[in-house]
Amino acid sequence: MAYIAPIDERRLVTDLQNERTAHAAFDTLMRTYSEPLYNHIRKMVVNHDDANDLLQNVFIKAWNNLHNFRGEAKLTTWLYKIAVNECINHLKRERSRHNLNPADENDTYLLDNIEADTYFDGDAAQAELQRAIAMLPEKQRLVFNMRYYDEMKYEEISDILGTSVGALKASYHHAVKKITERLNL
Repeated sequence: MAYIAPIDERRLVTDLQNERTAHAAFDTLMRTYSEPLYNHIRKMVVNHDDANDLLQNVFIKAWNNLHNFRGEAKLTTWLYKIAVNECINHLKRERSRHNLNPADENDTYLLDNIEADTYFDGDAAQAELQRAIAMLPEKQRLVFNMRYYDEMKYEEISDILGTSVGALKASYHHAVKKITERLNL
């Protein structure tokens, strides 16, 4: 996971749920979590502009649903869960809009976005890795990105996705195997 400066989440949640301190606390929340959430979203949807739009949606949903946050999970888990749902819904809409089969293993929508992304600053090897990741089934792609790029523990991913640790380990293993085969390693 991207480096996040130490923050007292309990205190932040208390401040978020207090009418007098909510706006300042939400500003802290956005400054603290914008970059790691953007990076996570960007890996899922590839396109920079879509990632920015989805990040805004995540924070809007968080703001509108602060009263529903009961603190049963960590604040970061809750934010990532919102982000994952936003990404999945966005990808479904885009596939539908482009008349793509959602069951198609090769996600042509993501592959096309990798090719067209003017903000991509990686080299050819990085682009090939991104293409290999885009060809993974959605669940494996999600698990791979969260584990490999975001460096999340399986327990954190389990809390976000509501999937058992064992199933996540299997998904990650299959993703790594497919990527390795695709890259001829």
